[in-house]
This record gives sequence, structure tokens and C-alpha cells, in this order.
Amino acid sequence: MRSSAPGKNISNIEILNISLNGVWLYVAGKEYFMPYEKFPWFKEAKVKEIYNLELLTGGHLYWPELDIDLTLDSLKNPEDYPLIYK
Repeated sequence: MRSSAPGKNISNIEILNISLNGVWLYVAGKEYFMPYEKFPWFKEAKVKEIYNLELLTGGHLYWPELDIDLTLDSLKNPEDYPLIYK
């Protein structure tokens, strides 16, 4: 018995890698790197907490166990979202 050909990938979001420097994320056909220096909330997070990720409407990413809510724009342009108010 032969298996059928795999279907198309319908996943819109995926954690690709967690490294010593940050987290690699795949969202809607694009890869993003979240370095801990710009996204420090993930540095001490547990792996299962990072992998528990939801893609909400309007391009919002939500990690419920960490209570982190980010927009895709903050991943594309982290310099526009400073951690410290000036």
C-alpha cells in the first residue's frame, strides 16, 4: 500500500529554532529572528512556553503562557518599538 502524496503546508506559524541568541519564527511564508537583546522576554522562557504560540487576527502573535502579544510589524521593524520609553 502506498501513501498518498503529502498535502500542501497549511501552517501559517511555526517556531523554527530556539538558540542561545534568540528565537527563529516562521509566519505566513516569512522567517523572522527575535534576538534576546530586542525581545528579552523569551530568554528565560521554557521551550514549551515559546512553542505555545497563537496567530491572532490582524497580524498579532500571542504567547498565552508568557502573556506576550507582538505584532508582525514589531518583528519586521524592532527599532520602531524600543523597550525603553525615551
